[in-house]
Formats: sequence, structure tokens, C-alpha cells
Amino acid sequence: MSPPSILGNGKDSSESAAEETYADIDWEDLGFNIVSTDYMFVMKCAKGDKFSQGSILPYANIEISPSAGILNYGQGIFEGLKAYRTEDGRILLFRPHENAERMKIGADRLCMPSPSIDQFVNAVKQTVLANKRWVPPPGKGSLYIRPLLMGTGSLLGVGPAPEYTFLIYCSPVGSYKKGAVNFKVEDKLFRAIPGTGGTGGIKSVTNYAPVYTAITEAKANGFSDVLFLDSASGKYIEEGSACNVFVVKGNVISTPATDGAILPGITRKSIIEVAIDLGYQVMECPISVEEMLCADEMFCTGTAMVVSSVTSVTYKETR
Repeated sequence: MSPPSILGNGKDSSESAAEETYADIDWEDLGFNIVSTDYMFVMKCAKGDKFSQGSILPYANIEISPSAGILNYGQGIFEGLKAYRTEDGRILLFRPHENAERMKIGADRLCMPSPSIDQFVNAVKQTVLANKRWVPPPGKGSLYIRPLLMGTGSLLGVGPAPEYTFLIYCSPVGSYKKGAVNFKVEDKLFRAIPGTGGTGGIKSVTNYAPVYTAITEAKANGFSDVLFLDSASGKYIEEGSACNVFVVKGNVISTPATDGAILPGITRKSIIEVAIDLGYQVMECPISVEEMLCADEMFCTGTAMVVSSVTSVTYKETR
């Protein structure tokens, strides 16, 4: 596994860790909500060109045409990663090159230009350092970083936008889900088509709103999240609304394969590497609902979720 990216100690050499300047907020009460920070990163390019030079700008609303590709046809993808502060004051990023590579794959699928790997990582670093006072103290949370790639050029007909914007903003966050993770298996609504032809395996903005109905209904009935099944057969588990899932039986850890319908999570990839190092047998394969219900343990992973144990799964009348 690649080591974390180190941004430095996040302070001038004359400052001690105890003298680090933090934003004036209650770090003990961080949720997973937007907290407006100081700066964002913006870089633009025209269709057919390459991204070149971006800028750190004050965090603010952006102006966009009503006929922009992102608004009319959903031509956009996003990423999510975090920065953490260590006890000795350093600021670390978790595998940002993986996010950069995943964004490029998504951009290719949606016919968009994308920043290079170095451009992406450098832009993330600039954004974090510009907002370093918003990186929570050690153990108090993390700085969530949201890179967006959008078709912002104006058009009426269906087609790629004539201009694109790469934008990064950030927000300090605490835990994504507080309390137990109780999944409801959704067997009527589906989140992605199987195989490599759809967009379930990329972070397209169009992937997320379709799950809102299922999540809203599940939460109204006391569940914390929804576990989706494959749309082809309705027999195999895929992923939660914003997380990958793992099933444990003895020394075997299984997780659905990333076959185009499931997002290849970066935390997921890291957990697989750690589990193999610890001597577990890891299988990326179809997992039926029946196999899941007979498991010894289940957990989920994601940038927001990190690694969370699943307390219960409910499928129809079986809990």
C-alpha cells in the first residue's frame, strides 16, 4: 500500500503544535455537514483543450449558465477524500493519486477532459494548505475534500459541453454516521445496471439522486442505510448508498467484485490489502443475500464511512 501524502506540518516554522491557529468552531460537535471554509480551487478548459493553470479563490457561490451541460444533462463527476492532522502537527492526505486516477476513468466515460494526476494532487494540496486552519485537531475529525469536474459550457442539444470546470472545495467533518449501522435490503429499486456498460462504477453525479427514495423510506422506518441488490437477478448484494460492503465467514472476507456496477472504493482497496497482509483469504465475488444472512460479521467502507461494523441487516421479514 502506498504511504500517505504528507503536506507538511501546516504551520510556519516559528509555530509550535500548541500554537497552531484553528478556525473558531466547536471541534467537539462536528457532524457531516457543510462548514464554509476560506478558499476553493478553480481551473477551466475548453472542449478539445487540456487543463493548464488553476487558482485558489475565496470560497463563494459560482456563476453558471442555465444551459450548462451539468444542469441539463448531468455531465459531471465528483470525488471525495480527506486530510488528517497528526499529533505532531503534520497534515496527511489518504492516497490522493487513487482519487485522481478514478476521476480520469470517470471523465473518459462521460466524454470530459480531466486534470492530469499531478494536476489533481497538486490542486488538492493547494486547497488543503489554503484552508489549513480548518483541518481539525488530532482525533477531532478530518477535512473532507470534494473535487468536482463539470460540463459548465452552454449548449442546447444533447452532447458534450463546450467548456469544463474543475473545482475543489472542502469542509471539516466528524463522523458520517453516528450510532449503529442497520441496513435494509432494497429489493424493488436498483442503483445501477450490471456489467461494464453503465455508470455504477464511476462517481457520476447522476448515480446518487436515484437512491434518495429508497433511503428516505428506509430511514422513516428506523434503518440507517439501504443495501442494494443487482438489477439483473435481484439475488446478489452490491453496495450501500455511499459505501462498499464486506462479509466475513471464518477466515474468509468476501466483497462484491467491481464489475462496472460497483464503485471501486479506495478505502475498499486499502482494506483488501490490509486483510491479505493479516492472513485473511479475500474473495471478490458475487454474494447472495442468503450467504450474507449466514455470515459471522459484516462491515462497510468508504471515504465518509471509513470502516464501520454493521449491526443488523433486514431482508423482507428476516433480520
